[in-house]
Amino acid sequence: MKILVCISHVPDTTSKINFTENDTQFDKNGVQYVINPMDEYCLTRAMWFKEKQGASVTVVNVGTQETEATLRKALAIGADDAIRVDASATDSFFVAKQLAEVVKNGNYDLVLAGKESIDYNGAMVPGFMAGLLDYSFINACVGLEIAENTATAIREIDGGSETLETNLPLIIGGQKGIVQEADLRIPNMRGIMMARKKPLQVVPAVAAASEVETVKFEKPATKGAVKLVDADNLDELISLLHNEAKVI
Repeated sequence: MKILVCISHVPDTTSKINFTENDTQFDKNGVQYVINPMDEYCLTRAMWFKEKQGASVTVVNVGTQETEATLRKALAIGADDAIRVDASATDSFFVAKQLAEVVKNGNYDLVLAGKESIDYNGAMVPGFMAGLLDYSFINACVGLEIAENTATAIREIDGGSETLETNLPLIIGGQKGIVQEADLRIPNMRGIMMARKKPLQVVPAVAAASEVETVKFEKPATKGAVKLVDADNLDELISLLHNEAKVI
């Protein structure tokens, strides 16, 4: 079984975020980058298939040279090889178009991607890929088993979960639950040294129109000061809720 894991190169949530060019460009200065957490859950599940069922695991990213450190970390975790599509990730459809081309060229049986990335939270790339490739697609996946050519997946739905069965090839939009946080792997020194020798192929982007234009970025509004009201002063509390908070 050939598995492709899509890896997003995202800012660490502890990084301080700023914008430039009149708030139209993200300022990358001083920002630390990591593997998108939902992609890392998928990578960990792919490693399970590699170790238990002999699958081969390739990781792929759409990005410039600066994303290669993130791909090397994925290789250190245990992926066999990596592909970088040499282009800036401008929007979800553009990224999906590039990844779909990689899937077609590599003839992969299973494609694992986080259901969304933590930077833009668009939750569109896996679905776009499935549409472009005419593959089966299961989103919000929290459980996955493969037996020969059949996949059994559990996905979250409102108020519970749903178990689905389908044939490969298949695209999965995964999240926490497909593995648990305790299952995530930290690269050891041997893995880091081996990652330096594993192949990382750079391929050109295919022609694809960018469908989205960034107009402006905005940070969340600063939280206002907290007002404390004496427990016995219900009139003041009601007045604040009615006149300032406007919730009653």
